[in-house]
Amino acid sequence: MRIPKYHEIMLLKKNPKADLSKNSTTYFLIGLVLILFIVWRAIELKTYERDIELDRLSNMDDDEEDIPVTEMKITAPPPPPPPAAPQVIEVVEDEEEVEETIIESTETDQEEIIEVVEIEVEEDDDDIEVPFAIIEDIPVFPGCEKVSKKKATRLFSGKNQ
Repeated sequence: MRIPKYHEIMLLKKNPKADLSKNSTTYFLIGLVLILFIVWRAIELKTYERDIELDRLSNMDDDEEDIPVTEMKITAPPPPPPPAAPQVIEVVEDEEEVEETIIESTETDQEEIIEVVEIEVEEDDDDIEVPFAIIEDIPVFPGCEKVSKKKATRLFSGKNQ
């Protein structure tokens, strides 16, 4: 007797009319719709805060302690003793006459007319624009002052290569 091989046995067990991939897209879509429904319900789920127990609330009030207000009384130091009076007082006459300067008030009232004085200010023309083409001497690196203008131009612009 001959023993059938594995692939022969499988061919015998398979029903040629059965198509397993026939309903696979339907089951896949049903799974997606089910997952979408579960996620939507999870997002729309309402949660409420739990009530706080009154015992905890009363204990929290006891934790606060009233600190009494204290005032520091600062006493002023005693005044320094007056300087000792000299024993001999010499009288010196003032020979210089000092002229007192009178400071006039700058305050005005609403009735007083104020003249506005305009002062002309000369503007300095420091911001003179010079075209680049007019500049004769170009900047040169230190040590290249004795080099000719053409060679210095090539060195400065990096065209020496």
